[in-house]
Amino acid sequence: METSNYVFKHRYPVQVRMTDLDPVGHVNNGVQLSYYDMGRLNYLEIIQQKKIVWEDIDMVVVHISCDFMNSIYFHDNIFVETKVLEIGNKSVKMIQRIVNSETNEIKSSCYSVMAGYDKMNNCSKPIPELFKQSVSLFENFEKKN
Repeated sequence: METSNYVFKHRYPVQVRMTDLDPVGHVNNGVQLSYYDMGRLNYLEIIQQKKIVWEDIDMVVVHISCDFMNSIYFHDNIFVETKVLEIGNKSVKMIQRIVNSETNEIKSSCYSVMAGYDKMNNCSKPIPELFKQSVSLFENFEKKN
């Protein structure tokens, strides 16, 4: 997914660990998904102005796709940028990218969809209005008439 046309207001630094590397010396693609999880969770904590409490989780990732453009190595200083593109009644569309903080080279990009989730009844549920308002304020979404 092309991400250069977007303004990202959220940035989360990630420390590359030795255990993140594959036998060739790159950060494993699967590990990059964990980096995206960390960025997503930090974004949600900032939006909601509170720490995530796992028992209260009311959204789950239902789709994710990543494009891997450039390798990440052990000594790379990187961060994850996160942006919500759209909020529907029961879903949130999000883009993220991993960027080298020294060169601004985009290492990979990620598109994901999260859905509202009622874990008691194991079914979808609407995205909370307070969450929608908080994201709209953070992302400067235009109010639709």
